[in-house]
Amino acid sequence: MGVVAKRSSMTFFSDGDDHYSHRVRIVLAEKGVAVDIVDCKIDDMPEDVAGLNPYNTLPTLLDRDLVLYEPGVMMEYLDERFPHPPLLPVYPVARADSRLYIYRIQRDWCGYADTILTGTADPEQIEYCRKELRDSLVSISPIFTEKPYFMSDEFTLVDCCIAPLLWRLPVMGIELPQAQCGPLMSYMKRIFERESFQASLSEAEKEMRD
Repeated sequence: MGVVAKRSSMTFFSDGDDHYSHRVRIVLAEKGVAVDIVDCKIDDMPEDVAGLNPYNTLPTLLDRDLVLYEPGVMMEYLDERFPHPPLLPVYPVARADSRLYIYRIQRDWCGYADTILTGTADPEQIEYCRKELRDSLVSISPIFTEKPYFMSDEFTLVDCCIAPLLWRLPVMGIELPQAQCGPLMSYMKRIFERESFQASLSEAEKEMRD
């Protein structure tokens, strides 16, 4: 799967099931970057990755002589290298706020999602994580009545981090209550219909909603 069909000097090694890989693919699609996307798994890594990434992890981004292997660094690098459309605010305070939102998503939601999606914890722990993540999403739903995107009038890197988690709610066995989550569900529909989001989906991610 590739965001852009033509070959380029940039290669992105991506796990089609992984929400961290997905968030970077959204940025690549949003920017319209010409990139070769190589779909692979951690237990079957191409030699290119094993020789360049000291941690042998996914996702990994190669751009000429540059090797990046942390999703947050990749996202900011892409935003700076391809400045249009900008995915972080211009002003330092607003940029700091966006980075804190991303940090909180990582701390508050991604740990729960990772436990559920890997399925390696005991059933009680998985159910606890499912409940905590669901309750947290329900509690933040009202903020989406204020602005079209997450605390912003514009689509940002924060949305790129949230969208892959929301897309995986059915796979995680999380169903949101319509009565309490109307604004969040409207946000999800708006994000999922976005052209860049549709372009970012791997075959495995498309099947999550079939």
